Amino acid sequence: MTHPTISPLSTPSSSSTQKPASKTPVLFAICLAGIILPLSFVSGSIATPVISRELGGSAQALSWITNAFMLSFGCFLMAAGALADEIGRKKVFIIGVSLFTLFSGLIGFSSSLLWIDLMRAAQGMAAAAALAGGSASLAQEFEGRAQLRAFSLLGSSFGVGLAFGPFLAGLLIAHFGWRAVFLSSMVIALLSLSIGVTRVRESKNPQAAGIDWPGTLLFTAMLASLTWGLMEIPAYGAASVQVLGLMALTVVLLTLFVWAEKRVRHPMLDLSLFRYARFIGVQALPLATAFAFVVLLVLLPMQFIGVAGMSEERAGLMMMALSVPMLVVPLFAALLTRWISAGLVCTAGLVISAGGLMWLSQAIASQTMSATLLPMALIGIGIGLPWGLMDGLSISVVPKERAGMATGIFSTTRVAGEGIALAIVGAMLAGFVGQSVAKLLANSENLLASGGNLRASSGDLAVNLGSHGASVAVQRLATGDVKQALLALPTSNAQQLTAVYADAFHQLLLWLAAITLISAVIVYAALCLKKEPAPQSIKEC
Repeated sequence: MTHPTISPLSTPSSSSTQKPASKTPVLFAICLAGIILPLSFVSGSIATPVISRELGGSAQALSWITNAFMLSFGCFLMAAGALADEIGRKKVFIIGVSLFTLFSGLIGFSSSLLWIDLMRAAQGMAAAAALAGGSASLAQEFEGRAQLRAFSLLGSSFGVGLAFGPFLAGLLIAHFGWRAVFLSSMVIALLSLSIGVTRVRESKNPQAAGIDWPGTLLFTAMLASLTWGLMEIPAYGAASVQVLGLMALTVVLLTLFVWAEKRVRHPMLDLSLFRYARFIGVQALPLATAFAFVVLLVLLPMQFIGVAGMSEERAGLMMMALSVPMLVVPLFAALLTRWISAGLVCTAGLVISAGGLMWLSQAIASQTMSATLLPMALIGIGIGLPWGLMDGLSISVVPKERAGMATGIFSTTRVAGEGIALAIVGAMLAGFVGQSVAKLLANSENLLASGGNLRASSGDLAVNLGSHGASVAVQRLATGDVKQALLALPTSNAQQLTAVYADAFHQLLLWLAAITLISAVIVYAALCLKKEPAPQSIKEC
């Protein structure tokens, strides 16, 4: 999940002065909203196995519990920021928190998986409005060092939600059921709303350029098509008509988006910034953190709950080894930039994370869950180094007058990249599971005698598995649902399928380590090869 950033460019706004003491409730209200956004993301992955047991549903439908939230959040973040400047920052914040409260309550009382998926998408849009409006309001309430402290507290609120969200979700599920996860978010949002309505001041930018609706709609449709296509690979295969059609549609929408952005007066994304090689290099940072850290917030709970058979409470406690370092390490990274360039600190962090991923792959292969704690902590420490520095770097590598747009592009890359990374990694894991299941079936004498087609190529992981049951088993096992996979593949046993998943997850983690190392090389080449000092704002953190 992303966290708020401050553009160094101030925008004119209409707001009255206010005593400093009265600003504390404003900060408290917005920080409460900051806690529930990452909490909603990580708790969804913890709750998914329990929702599956109660409501059923296909593997794809269950995956949308997390992906729908991330996709809509990433697509509407920049549009919400533009809307806040135009119609009022408080108004957008209040609308966002109100809708988030409503959708959280509807999810908590829902009895349909389809309804949950739809509400999660709507919840992501509301979260984008709450974040954009809240961050913009905070920037208007505080100035100078007070503003830096306020945004530091907001960033810490995100860290608290990220660090303790898995454990809190597991605790609530263990004692009150999965619905309590979303209802608790509703209660916190209501508290934030009750304070924000009376204490947050209205402000807007009288020079706001408005929303680039063509760009926003094309960008949203493009991301939705890409994500949907990637998520269909486990069910239909990469070479299927469905997947190829969605990928072709993605290319068409991307082409139209670029065409539209070059012609609109105030584009959603100023594509000319990509002329700066260093700016392109910085975009590798959020993509690396997505593949090395964010996807693990979804995959590891599936491993612990669905495969290892842990309780949701214990799984949430295990996840803290990965997330708690994010509370402390970013502060340490800021101190390091006094002596070491920010680019070098980020590069070192990615290398450390890659080492942690390789170590974690060995622990998963051994099927010893207690052995995962130290490598998880190492990954968290490594990702924590660039986590708090990325936003400053994104604006330090472009001219100052372009810093506002650079921040917007970076935030969009960060959030949208997380959703796409989840879809890509899900398809990769299903591919590895499909290959391992094919080998398992090929070694089964009973299925050999039946004459089924038992070969599975890496390109068609689901279609060529020889039977509908095997295809369903692959989809279920790729989401960590061993019990449902056993029902679809009764000729196997739990020990075999657990070993299949461990082997697939082991391979996936090695690929994630490789992606992280490649990102480290890109970041080093973009930021460290040219002997330039780190941005002054980062050094002073």
